[in-house]
Amino acid sequence: MGWKTLDDMDLQGKRVLVRVDLNVPVDDGVVTDDTRIQRLVPTIRDIQQAGGTVVLMSHFDRPKGKVVPAMSLRQLVPALEGAFGLPVTFVADCRGPAVQAALKALPQGAVLLLENLRFHAGEEANDPAFAAELAELGDIYCNDAFSCAHRAHASTEGLARLLPACAGRLMQAELHALDAALGAPRRPLVAIVGGAKVSTKLELLANLVEKVDHLVIGGGMANTFLAARGVQVGRSLAEHDMTGTAADIMEKAEAAGCEIVLPIDIVVAREFRAGASARTLPVDQCPEDAMILDAGPASVARLGTLMEKAHTLIWNGPLGAFEIAPFGAATFAAARKAAAMTKAGQLITVAGGGDTVAALNQAGAAGDFTYISTAGGAFLEWMEGKDLPGVAALMR
Repeated sequence: MGWKTLDDMDLQGKRVLVRVDLNVPVDDGVVTDDTRIQRLVPTIRDIQQAGGTVVLMSHFDRPKGKVVPAMSLRQLVPALEGAFGLPVTFVADCRGPAVQAALKALPQGAVLLLENLRFHAGEEANDPAFAAELAELGDIYCNDAFSCAHRAHASTEGLARLLPACAGRLMQAELHALDAALGAPRRPLVAIVGGAKVSTKLELLANLVEKVDHLVIGGGMANTFLAARGVQVGRSLAEHDMTGTAADIMEKAEAAGCEIVLPIDIVVAREFRAGASARTLPVDQCPEDAMILDAGPASVARLGTLMEKAHTLIWNGPLGAFEIAPFGAATFAAARKAAAMTKAGQLITVAGGGDTVAALNQAGAAGDFTYISTAGGAFLEWMEGKDLPGVAALMR
């Protein structure tokens, strides 16, 4: 790849502006999930061990260019100090004299946290003047926020062009994992794509049929594809106006040598509620008054066979309505199968997307996957084959 890492930079005595993603869940001023913060630890540690000073930059929520006290990064200081095991000094701005003064007074070994970048309209506008003000604060730019790499903002794209730039450890790991999964994968390559609507993942499906050997479609999306094949889906969630598009995708897949894999048995119920009475039926026997809410065990077994023959698996989206029992069975069983094969060194597994990560965590499988992406939109746009501005800016 054409981007540098921290190992390529001379950090001794340098101020390193590190773009991170601290847009973490907070309840009453307390961080409720510090996963993103924990994953920054290697970058902070390595910069300091190489003699550099860490200056953290991030956005938080959507203040839209205005100062919103409830969206201040000050509230994250305790969580950052707990994760880093270091003092974190907060400064109530991200540019100008106050920041320069804070840098001069920064204790040895401490980390400086700048205020929410999006308090300034120049951040999201990728304003060159705002990027130049940020550049004055440091000697080196380090992007460790892959989850923001699909945005061409001042701190993700503009700043990278003004200072010597590199990827942080989280960004580095993410890019290596994604390249191994889709850039230069070990084949056969299987992709699982689930979710509610085909219409939200058209670009993703169009890209994947050109790249993967087997494309497994689950969730409500599978119902639309089944309907396109003339299968009755009862009252199931399906986009009947998208069946023509689904048919086109299947034609393109066939031409590209990609197998589209749909459920061969289904779990149906007449009510969508926890504990609803459910039945497993052949895929073509959905009652008119019932809904398909999960794939059946035969579909899971078929997916397991695909995994056993594969070398790489990419996963985005659940196979059924996993949030409500008993309709998570297929997703959980497939996740555990993939995790077990990964742990045994038989499969490379990369997953991303909020619902996917939640499902893998619920299945107890996430810890054994090769890589779990913390990015949302950036992960999806990467799977769609799009160039990410924050990554492209590092390739110079």
